[in-house]
This record gives sequence, C-alpha cells and structure tokens, in this order.
Amino acid sequence: MLLLAVKLRDKMNNTANLFGSMVFNEDVMKTRLPENAYNALKKTMSQGTRLDLDLANVVANAMKDWAVEKGVTHFTHWFQPMTGITAEKHESFITPTGEGKVIMKFSGEELVRGEPDASSFPSGGLRATFEARGYTVWDTTSYAFIKDGTLCIPTAFCSYSGQALDKKTPLLRSMEAINKQALRVLKLFGNTRVKHVVPVVGLEQEYFIIDKEMFLKRPDLIYTGRTLFGARPPKGQELEDHYYGSLKPRVSAFMKELDEELWKLGVHAKTKHNEVAPAQHELAAIYGTSNIATDHNQLTMELMKSVANRHGLVCLLHEKPFMGVNGSGKHNNWSISTDTGANLLEPGETPYENAQFLLFLVAVIKAVDEYRDLIRASTASAGNEHRLGANEAPPAIVSMFLGDELTEILQSIDSGSEYSNKRMYQMEIGVTALPYFPKDTTDRNRTSPFAFTGNKFEFRMLGSSFSGAGPNTVINTIVADVLAQFADSLENAEDFNSALASLIKTTYRNHKGIIFNGNNYSEEWLKEAERRGLSNLKKTVDALPVLITEKSISLFTRHCVYSEIELHSQYEILAECYSKTLSIEALAMIDITFEYIIPACIGYQKDLSELLERKTALGNFNTLLESTFLGKIADLSARLLEELNYLINAEEEAKNEQRPDARAELYGNKVSAAMSKMRETVDELEIMVAKKHWLMPSYAELFYSVI
Repeated sequence: MLLLAVKLRDKMNNTANLFGSMVFNEDVMKTRLPENAYNALKKTMSQGTRLDLDLANVVANAMKDWAVEKGVTHFTHWFQPMTGITAEKHESFITPTGEGKVIMKFSGEELVRGEPDASSFPSGGLRATFEARGYTVWDTTSYAFIKDGTLCIPTAFCSYSGQALDKKTPLLRSMEAINKQALRVLKLFGNTRVKHVVPVVGLEQEYFIIDKEMFLKRPDLIYTGRTLFGARPPKGQELEDHYYGSLKPRVSAFMKELDEELWKLGVHAKTKHNEVAPAQHELAAIYGTSNIATDHNQLTMELMKSVANRHGLVCLLHEKPFMGVNGSGKHNNWSISTDTGANLLEPGETPYENAQFLLFLVAVIKAVDEYRDLIRASTASAGNEHRLGANEAPPAIVSMFLGDELTEILQSIDSGSEYSNKRMYQMEIGVTALPYFPKDTTDRNRTSPFAFTGNKFEFRMLGSSFSGAGPNTVINTIVADVLAQFADSLENAEDFNSALASLIKTTYRNHKGIIFNGNNYSEEWLKEAERRGLSNLKKTVDALPVLITEKSISLFTRHCVYSEIELHSQYEILAECYSKTLSIEALAMIDITFEYIIPACIGYQKDLSELLERKTALGNFNTLLESTFLGKIADLSARLLEELNYLINAEEEAKNEQRPDARAELYGNKVSAAMSKMRETVDELEIMVAKKHWLMPSYAELFYSVI
C-alpha cells in the first residue's frame, strides 16, 4: 500500500511539473527577467501599456536562453489568418559572427514584429498580389510557448496599412471595448477597486476519431473532411450506448497523450469522454480570458490531428462528417470577470436582490435580441450548415434560455409583484444513503442556442472547426454596446436607484421575446418564433450579408472593433471560402463518381449479366433475383448519370459567376441541392452493389474500426 501511495504521489507531482513546462509563463519570467523588467512586462500585459524596445530586447534574450536550453533552434510568429487555421514562418536563432561561425541571438525587434507575405493570405481585397507587405505583432497578453521544437510567439496579423487580416486583432479590440463599458457601469455601483474587466471563455471541443487506414481509402474524407456518400449502417447511435461509455484502448491512449501535450503548453484540458455518435468524442478546457482560450483551442485542434496520427488514427473536425448521426460543435461558455476575481454573471444566493447581476443579465438579453442575426452570421459556414437544426445542435433561430427561476424573477420585476418563490437549493432524490448536494438555479437546455447555465451563457451554435475568435468578437462587442447605452442612461440619472430599477424592468419587457425555455426542436417553436419575428437564417448565403448591413457597420465602427473596409473584407473572405468549399466538394463528388461509383455499378452489372447468361444456358430460368437486381441497378445508374451531368453543369455555372455574392448563392442553392440529390442515389446503390465492387469503406467500417 505504501509503494502504491508513493507511485500515486509521484504521478501527481509529475503532472504538476509537466503543466506549462513548455510555456514562457509568469513563473519563468519571474525567474529569468530582472525585477524591473519583469514588473514592466507585467504592467504591459495587464494594462496594455506600450512595450519599449529596450524592454523587448531584455525579454527576447531571456526567452531565447530559456528556449535554447530546451533544445530549440528556431522561433516563429504564430498567428491566425482568415484561413481558419494557424500559420507559422520559422526563423533560426543563428546569427553570423563574421568569423565563419554563428551565435544564437534573438532581438526585441524580432520578438515584437514579423513580416509575412500578406497578399498570400485571404484579405478580401485589402491586399493585392503586388502589395505583399504585412506585419505580425506580439500579443503580450498570450504567453509564448514551445511546440515541435520551435519557440512560438502568439501574434496579431495586420496589413501594411494597419487593417486586420486575422481573427485575433478584432477579438483583442472587442475585449478592450467590453472592458471600457463594463468599468463605466461598475463605477456607477460604487465599485472603484476593479481596474480591468475581461470576457472569459470555456470551450468544449467535439470531434470524431477513425482509423487512418480506413480514412485513406475515402477520398471524400481526404479532400473535404466529410463523407460525400455513405449509406446509413444498421447500427448508429440509436441505442445511445456510446455517450459516456468506456473508452476504447486506442482512443484512451490517444487521449492520454493529447492531455499531456496540452498540459505542457499550459492548456487546461479538463474533461474528456465519448460523445453521442459512434466514434465521436469531446474535450473541454477550463475557463480562460477570451483571447487565450481561443489560442488554446487552436492548439487543441492542431494537436488532436498530430497526436491522432501518431496512434494510427485520424481526427475529423468537420461539423458533419457523417450523415445520419450527430455532428460536432464547439460549445462556447461565455461570462465576464473582473481583476478582483468576481464573475459579473454570478447570481449569488439571492439573485432577486442582486441588482448589479440583474443589470448585466438584461444587458446580455438585450444584446442578443438586438443583434440575433449578427450572432447567427458569426457561426455561418458550409460545414455548420449541415449541423444546425439537426438533433445534436440548436436551430438557426437565435433564442435564449434562462431557466424557471431567473425568468420568474424578471417577470415579477416586469409585473411589479414581489418575488416570493425563494427556493431551497438542496437536492433530494429519495435515497437516504446518498448525500444532499446543491441544486443549480437553472436546468440545462441543450436545444437552446444561447443558454444561461448557472453563472455563464453557453453559446452552442459554433461549429467544431471554428475559431472561437469570430463569435466571441461579436458577443463581446454587442454586450459592450448595450453596456455603453446603460452607462449613458444611468450616468445622467437624477436618482440612480430608481433609474436602475426602471432600466432593468423596461429592458426585460422590451426584449423578453428572445427568451424561450422550451424545446427548440419542436414544430411549435418554429411557428412561435416566426410569430415573434425571430429570423430563421438556415443558409450561410442568407446569414453572411448581415455582416455588412448598416446596423453591423455602425456597431463595429462605433467601438473600433472593425472598420467598414475590414467588415467588407471579412464578408468577401467568408463568402469566397463558402463557394470554394462547395466547389471542392462538388468536384470531389464528380471525381469519386467517375473513379469509384460508376466502375462499381458496371462491374456488378457485368457479374449479374454473366450469371444470368450462365443460368439461362444451363436451362435454369429461375433468375428473378438476378434480373430484379440488374434492372434496379441499371435504373439507378441511369438516374445517377443524369444527376451527375446536372451537377457538372451547375458547378461550372457557379464557378463562372464573377460576383462573389451571386457565386455563393449558386453554390449554396443550386450546387448544394444537386449534390444532395445525387447522394441519395449513390447511397441507395451502395446498399445494393456487392462489397467486392464497392471499394470505399462503409459507415460501419469507419465507425467501428477503432477498438
């Protein structure tokens, strides 16, 4: 027993020592920087003060020495362009001495600024091919780290003219906006101790794991990340036996290594489990400030892929890799926190008496209601289009869930009646051997796009492959906008308390139409939402134009989060990405049909025809099975040929359309519909054609190949 206890203690110590071991974090800074440099850098990180070159040189040299001791020879500015993934340009530390030798050197200028080719990344017209200069600038609020033997410096990415070309820059701007407006509101409550307010985020990442050998036999997965064809298997998720089930050994080994790699990088990977669909899983991280949480999630997605590969597996992050079972989302748990450790969305034990909480609560309600279409636009993509509205994701209609207690509190405020339903929060379940435990003030509603879950809002509309930066930029900005309105109103009030009570009451009354605590999947809700005037923007091409409406432009420019030209750039990039994604899918579907599907159909028909001939020659006229199958496959093959030709022509028409919005419209409607129709025919053929001819692995093989 003693030996076992020692081993457990050593394991816990090893994990603690492992965490952040590849991060130039505060402990490392404190150890390696002179005290004055450390204090100056801390001030820069916490207050956003300017970083002068002398300080940058000191930090860069210490960072280089630390990295070199860990075997590092190169550094990179790690940034997040509008491709949706991260980018790196590696530079070595070596500097010639003039004597045919080199020294390891890293300057403050190299730390602070890099210069990638801006015209080679999506810019939405901000950069032409001949206007190549762009800059990466160190984000001092996010720690540098070592990945794959390279020192990675988190940076923002902008053009030569200063426009944002990435997802991080607008996010940082939105964080400044909400900080500024929240401080104004807190000051009105007499809270002068708080110096900084930050949005905090916890991201839950869903993903699929399949066998690499199976993956390499599916060209649709290789090209697009999802199966363009695939008949449903006899068993999917019907028995609900995969959710929270025991981990398969190969998956468990992958998850163990993934945890360790993430912990080295300071990522608070906390929860892991099987998800609902077969081969589907989830990883959740502990809260962090909005920009660091999104940085960590980008690292998580990247490491999921590389670690899976080392285990002979492939990680799929597409929102809907398999039709007929749940797709994957990224649940975005959002709240607001102060530098004194207070959560501004924490109701406390008596939320009905907590006026500050109620004001911030109705601010979020008003923000979501007024900018619901913008929230939907922030989650629009070709992949997520397949997922939203299905059984594993909320519909495209944006609404909010508050739970019974908060709804009743706000209703009592609205009606002017006293709130008397003051619940006891000890849970009893009728088994005396089990202890009492605290009951949450709200239930959870997994069908709601924007649900209050105790002391935060869970935004469930994000797709699994998304960067969290875009949607969080929107949430931060719209809440900042409402807080600014509240501060303007209350700062000029003659009687703060009466003005506050009136503001909470009228805000809830005017915006309670966004609140729905029921089943968002129901037909009744679709009708009710329409009656309430809530939009249902199912298609990406319907949602994206919201980004460049006069209302959106006014919002973002008012808070200096996006300029008008940056918003138009964002829209063009997203519309172009949507069109290109669907073009790749359509072309892949066409190629696979020619290379796999048609040969399989011809081969099987040939076998059946030869069998019919042999049986007839032998005088066996009992050929009902063969002739029926042959006729059915011939009919389906003829239908497939018609649909294939239609898809080829539709894709060609969309590709030749010059206007980005019209091109996206053609891909989103005409091409997408043609692909769906053709898939139905091919999936029917898969069920009928003999396995020896159907060379692509089936859904059953993909789902159950990992043991």
